[in-house]
Amino acid sequence: MNELVRWQTEHGTVVVETDDREPGFQSVSRAGEMIHDAAGRFEDAFQNVRDAAESALASLRGGDLDPDAVELEFGVKLNAAAGAVIAKTSVEGHLKVKLTWGRPLGGPPEEPEGA
Repeated sequence: MNELVRWQTEHGTVVVETDDREPGFQSVSRAGEMIHDAAGRFEDAFQNVRDAAESALASLRGGDLDPDAVELEFGVKLNAAAGAVIAKTSVEGHLKVKLTWGRPLGGPPEEPEGA
């Protein structure tokens, strides 16, 4: 049965649907609809995701590869107790990394047009 989780935000509340009832809920009944309050604030739930993204980007930028751009893609699951976590696909965590270069590997940075 799907459950609803209410998160407090700086600008009010947001309600998120989850698949299963997970630890960290406080039940609140409203007109027959079951809504569970998350243990923390919505913005704070994303701190782990921000930390993971910053760490991954720091590891992928610079060095011998020195890409011009790094793109990270991952699913995020909201958990009432743990906050935002990187969602899994099948048995493993899902993280897609894309590195791009606009210049030959090891070459000098390209000059912008009109410079």
